[in-house]
Amino acid sequence: MNGKKVFVVGMGAMGSGIVQACAQAGHQVIAMDASAEMREKGLNAIRHSLGKMSDGGKLKEPQDAILARIGLADNLQQAADADLVIEAVSEELGVKQGLFRELSRISPAQAILASNTSSIPITEIAAAVSNPERFVGIHFFNPVHRMKLVEVVRGILTSDETVARSRDFAASLGKEPIVVQKDTAGFIVNRINGMAILEALRLLEKGVASVEDIDKAMRLGLGYPMGPFEFMDMVGLDIVAKARMGIYEETKDPGHYPPVTLMRKVKAGDLGRKTGKGFYEY
Repeated sequence: MNGKKVFVVGMGAMGSGIVQACAQAGHQVIAMDASAEMREKGLNAIRHSLGKMSDGGKLKEPQDAILARIGLADNLQQAADADLVIEAVSEELGVKQGLFRELSRISPAQAILASNTSSIPITEIAAAVSNPERFVGIHFFNPVHRMKLVEVVRGILTSDETVARSRDFAASLGKEPIVVQKDTAGFIVNRINGMAILEALRLLEKGVASVEDIDKAMRLGLGYPMGPFEFMDMVGLDIVAKARMGIYEETKDPGHYPPVTLMRKVKAGDLGRKTGKGFYEY
């Protein structure tokens, strides 16, 4: 899928990372966010990331050439000639369904519609799309420019062609795609890693060890690049809580319910790096 037009909705950390990855791979990208502040913030994050990569000799072409492939939009109308649409907005089913209800009307019939959701079942979002066979999950990991994995998630009605094209797209970005064959909340990585996060929180609540020592144990004992509390602070505690609640709501398994410590942090507004304080201070 080299040289295709990609329309990305949402210019937060994940959305801007996806935009950067697409532009670096040679795709033309339109980055849409209704907020002018978020568009500027996302574009500045891309400039900063590309600058660091350029300084480290990790870019194959000049930074300006990559940035020239990125356009900005404040509405969905420029999805009218997109080959692929990727949504990276908040983890709320109603928001995503409303967005894709519009996008299924605006975008070409042959365009793939994809969600970067980390926890909501793809089939539930696809219920808002008039032709759900072209709807798929394309789940990137943070930070997008460094993480190689992409989960391609098949909904109940997703066609084989859509899955194949989505895998090809992920590979065109230099990523390693895997296919989640059965649509389930949390997919593979977040389903497994989420249980480790919840257990770390429970150990903290029981006084078994400190935040710092639990993180150190996972880094040095299991080779994790960062511990569970460092990870939560990077992703955002609110996002972690929503993802865990999404899995709980589908399964009703109390083992997936977020512990009190996490929920109180979220209510206090201590969301991690983005607010300057989470389990650590920044």
